Amino acid sequence: MTKNNFKLEQMFGSKTRARLMSLFLQCSQEAFYVRQLTRKIDAQLNSVRRELKNLLEMGLIREKHVKNIKKTTALADKKKYYQVNTDFILYSDLRSLFQKIQILLKQNLVQEINEKGSIHYMVFTGRFVDSPSVPTDILIVGDIKQSILEKIINKFEFEVPYEINYTLMPKDEFLDRRQMADKFLLEILNSDKIVMIDKMTKV
Repeated sequence: MTKNNFKLEQMFGSKTRARLMSLFLQCSQEAFYVRQLTRKIDAQLNSVRRELKNLLEMGLIREKHVKNIKKTTALADKKKYYQVNTDFILYSDLRSLFQKIQILLKQNLVQEINEKGSIHYMVFTGRFVDSPSVPTDILIVGDIKQSILEKIINKFEFEVPYEINYTLMPKDEFLDRRQMADKFLLEILNSDKIVMIDKMTKV
């Protein structure tokens, strides 16, 4: 079977442009300033500025100027922010496309975690199903080195891109906590979720 290794830059030609589009389209209510964007998508300042210019010219994003409370200098009076333009004619189509892209990225993540460990159960919940009150975004039950898992999740965060809360739990601990009706675990299991791996249906 051919290994799925989808990358955003394959479709959009530029990793920086792809990650900026993903961030803006998934966080349509938020506005970001340039240096904030460089940290969120792990890109060079000049590269971000260049792609912001491209996206502005395209019409996908727009500039916002926010007045500073402390007016120390003329340059500090206003800070330039960028936000997706929801009136852009292709906004809905691009947002829908990036939502589908997330499915491919999730499949990449599940495949890589499963290859690097012995996973019995894995679900996406929390922000992945618009349930921010759930205490985690990904529950992983099985055996995988913490350092390896953290590296995989960090790489995934740059593709998404936003911070992911995940929970890794050994199988025995999962079974014990489920038996004891552990509040944290039951909140996850009873919430909306997308089950990616389930080898425990008969356990």
